[in-house]
Amino acid sequence: MSPDASPSSVWPVLHYDDTRAALRFLVDVLGFADVVAAPDEHGGIGHAELRWPGGGALVFGSTRHTDSVHGRMRAGTSAVYVVSDDVDAVHRRVVDAGGEVLEPPHETRFGSGDAAYVCTVRDPEGNLWTFGTYRGPSLA
Repeated sequence: MSPDASPSSVWPVLHYDDTRAALRFLVDVLGFADVVAAPDEHGGIGHAELRWPGGGALVFGSTRHTDSVHGRMRAGTSAVYVVSDDVDAVHRRVVDAGGEVLEPPHETRFGSGDAAYVCTVRDPEGNLWTFGTYRGPSLA
């Protein structure tokens, strides 16, 4: 985590069928940092915690684990927005990895009316990831 980033108080939780492939995509392609990747009894990852370089955290686990409320989640049914100062670099890594780009980098406006530069990709199990410059409404 960068020195100026505060710890995240919101942690999205995703589930994947192939947790090892998910970890590689999220770290090697999207650019998250691997903090915890605890193996499970099936040879996959039972619990993983990742950090985004600009601040923020993500948890993921396997769809094989059905013994908790999160065990009811299916793979590929989530969408996540991630603030990025270098949307083009994320896009380039996804393209270089042969990933699926749903929307290449472009200018847009969100519901707040604020402008943003964004791109949206789909991970190998169907989750949507939008990377953009929008940091939330100005509170000034």
